[in-house]
Amino acid sequence: MTASLTLRRRVTASLAALASVALLASCTGNTPETTGGGGGGGGDTNAGSSNDDTGETVTIGFSAPAADHGWMGSMSTHAQNLADEYDDVELLVAEGTNDVNLQISQIETFINNDEMDAIVVVPFDGGALTGVALEAMEAGIPVINVDREFSDPNAARVTVMGDNYGMGHNAGEYICEQVGDDPEAVVAEVTGIASLPLTEERTQGFEDALGACGQEVDNRVAADFTVQGGESATANLLQAAPEIDAIWNHDDDQGVGVLAAIENADRDEFFMVGGAGSANMMRHIQEEDSVVEATVVYPSSQAANGVALARLLAQEKSLSDLVENEVPRQVQLFAPVVTKENVDQYIDSAFES
Repeated sequence: MTASLTLRRRVTASLAALASVALLASCTGNTPETTGGGGGGGGDTNAGSSNDDTGETVTIGFSAPAADHGWMGSMSTHAQNLADEYDDVELLVAEGTNDVNLQISQIETFINNDEMDAIVVVPFDGGALTGVALEAMEAGIPVINVDREFSDPNAARVTVMGDNYGMGHNAGEYICEQVGDDPEAVVAEVTGIASLPLTEERTQGFEDALGACGQEVDNRVAADFTVQGGESATANLLQAAPEIDAIWNHDDDQGVGVLAAIENADRDEFFMVGGAGSANMMRHIQEEDSVVEATVVYPSSQAANGVALARLLAQEKSLSDLVENEVPRQVQLFAPVVTKENVDQYIDSAFES
């Protein structure tokens, strides 16, 4: 009996023993050093575990949205780079797509591959991909859900995600530290795609943190995670708000357009906090040449962590730094605030917008 078939028969039985959820800062101790990182200081991992020893070769399918902006491109690149570090991983990468039906078809192809040991999915739409992920799990192929959650937790053996609520909360806390409880302070927000759950979580965290210092969002506009969308939405924001004290922009890729609109409007009476942690925003922080004072990291190392966990699952290993016998059900990465004081710790592993 092959290791792949043995694994598939054990998946269902092992799920019952995994009711508890462990929240980890990162997957350390099980992966070798990778080149680059995801904006979370993830370029230097703690290698040295026996899990790094070459084992039986495993086949892992990887499907993600199109790399149409820096953060998503970094996600896919680091996933491939991590796989390349291991002699015992064969990563089958499907073409990046924002077509939900095509991504479903990609997963179905993986399911029908008799050699498939695990599937890593960064869904374009978590709800839409839930059904096919359930099919994979029912076929005995563990699914690692990255970033955008499925609507049914049973659709994934492991979920790897950033902390969207924490991202917003930490941005709000930073702004509170700067503006205090000044009742005249005007706080603005440039979101990503308003309908996405991750956007709603970021906004909720932001509102909750502001509420703690007596502030609220006075002006909010929605962009679409693109440079063009960021510029258009921010131009509208600046026209509507003649005076602003602080802006939080959810996404550093669209932040390129946000800064363009600010420059075109010749406005600089406020400071801005970015989101995701791009290298270009960190350079602005270092050089103090724009309104950008900080950015909140949303690690693009998530997919690489997903590949690392898929390898452990396929080889029936666990995280060596934990006492648990099994890989956790959920891994949530931290969302640190990067400022001039600590930017040197993060910029070398940041992605380029």
